[in-house]
Amino acid sequence: MKSFFKIVLGTLVGTLLALTLAFFIMLGIVGSMASFSETKPVVPKSAVLSLDFNTAITEQSTEDPFASINPMQSGSSKTQGILQFVQTIDKAAKDPAIKFIYMNLTNLNGGVTHIEEIKSAIERFRLSGKAVIAYADNFSQPAYYLATSADKIYLSPTGMLPLTGVSVSSVFFKDLLDKLGIEVQLIRHGKFKAAAEQFISNKMSPENRQQLQDYVDAVWESWVEEIAKTREITPEEINLMTDNLSISTAQDALDAGLIDGLMYKDNMVDTLVKLFGVEKEKELKIISSTAYHKATYKIDFKEKNKIAIIYANGEIVMGKSENNIASDSFIEHVSKVRKDSTIKAVVFRVNSPGGSAQSSDVIERELQLLMEEKPVVVSMGDYAASGGYWISAKANKIFTNNTTLTGSIGVFSIVPNFQKTMKKHLSLNAESVNSNQYSDIMSGFRPLATQEIEFVRSAIEEIYTNFITLVSEGRGMTPEEVDEIAQGRVWAGSDALIVGLADERGGILDAIASAATFGNLDSYRIVEYPVKKNAIERLVEMLTKTSFAAETLSNPYTMLENTYQKLREERGIKHFTRIPYNIYFN
Repeated sequence: MKSFFKIVLGTLVGTLLALTLAFFIMLGIVGSMASFSETKPVVPKSAVLSLDFNTAITEQSTEDPFASINPMQSGSSKTQGILQFVQTIDKAAKDPAIKFIYMNLTNLNGGVTHIEEIKSAIERFRLSGKAVIAYADNFSQPAYYLATSADKIYLSPTGMLPLTGVSVSSVFFKDLLDKLGIEVQLIRHGKFKAAAEQFISNKMSPENRQQLQDYVDAVWESWVEEIAKTREITPEEINLMTDNLSISTAQDALDAGLIDGLMYKDNMVDTLVKLFGVEKEKELKIISSTAYHKATYKIDFKEKNKIAIIYANGEIVMGKSENNIASDSFIEHVSKVRKDSTIKAVVFRVNSPGGSAQSSDVIERELQLLMEEKPVVVSMGDYAASGGYWISAKANKIFTNNTTLTGSIGVFSIVPNFQKTMKKHLSLNAESVNSNQYSDIMSGFRPLATQEIEFVRSAIEEIYTNFITLVSEGRGMTPEEVDEIAQGRVWAGSDALIVGLADERGGILDAIASAATFGNLDSYRIVEYPVKKNAIERLVEMLTKTSFAAETLSNPYTMLENTYQKLREERGIKHFTRIPYNIYFN
């Protein structure tokens, strides 16, 4: 009888959840459908192009009209791809309807290399003879770096432009893990391979500190050189201001020559009105970059020749996934490109800190099959490190931004031991019955023996040797030369050019132009992979996920089963080629 009531109760809960979710989904669908009926924007005969920095700039543009009603999804439903953004600026440079660009950089939302590529596009725009005006309530350092590509820079009188330099921080967990009784056993090749270092130490190793110092110095030097050149201030003066924290107010920034004026937003509007050549604000015609893109974007379906852009964005993992570079899913994309005879060349856009060594190898194998038939040019984003470099190394040509973090050619494995934790905090004691001496090597219930450590190390050494060999073949270097710049060391893109890990500084447009040259293409159209899903596909996907979530929430046993299955999948020895940190700049 108890089982009967449990079943009935579970059914009622599940039904109520499903009905509640369905109600909100139907409300959202009605609202979302309105977006399908939006009319195409029209570019005025004369207009100011306002760059949209409130919508996040990402590797590949996304737009999900149902995201706001999907209870299983968080975050923005819309982003702008970096290619879309820079193409819009380049198109505006040639459009007589666009008189000048205005950019409000208060809420700049993009990666550090995205900013670098947009800055280059702004500089190309100015070569057309048109002006660029920059404004912000407050400038972050990346936003100010981008603003220096403008003809004039204005700041709110109560705003800030803090010059503090670049910093990278890392949190170390060893002391906490010691208190919990968790031992992390790290086996790695590469004295600079700092991945998982925070689990076995309570401070940075000298090698890790050195490589991070070199990286932040290279990024800051790149920024300072650009700022100095455009603002006619010496690098020494900028560094002196930074070291002394001299710029604390908007007036300080003006006095130092970092900006051209102080304005409130209404003053900024008056300035734009005058520059546009009208007398009243209502006569000022402004079109956002997103609207301008929609109004002017056209696909020439008559053009048969194509250049494919394959986006490799996120962690490198095994299996299938839409949110990372998953081996099975990614191979499907590469295979489609390889088999499409209309695709004559490929741009491989890599923005990855690495991940699974096995997945990196599997993906690189498929890329080799692709390169046997079509030229492949790599464009590096914020990261192309460790496994991200593994899948890049053999391309016909590699483009990097100055601020790209790359290299990290090394391998590691981590094996946790929870024996003390279980005993101390949970009063649990685990025992194993083995068929052979080391059958419970990855149980996590005991430390590894010396022979087991050497067993794991031997696999790491083989993977590292394969990594070195792969890079040497791709970059035309000897394995010894690669090893000197490897050992897990990370490099800024500007330094990667010097040591031979990349060929040329440039962004995604430079990579496309190079791919066209390799493919002997005078004309072509761009196709992107993964192919973006249409609204119907996203609706079906959302309903499927929501239905599964409702079923899981209504049945606690299903939740336990899914958790146990996930833990089972994580067992076994895994080797990683990944950097240990993500970089953020204030």
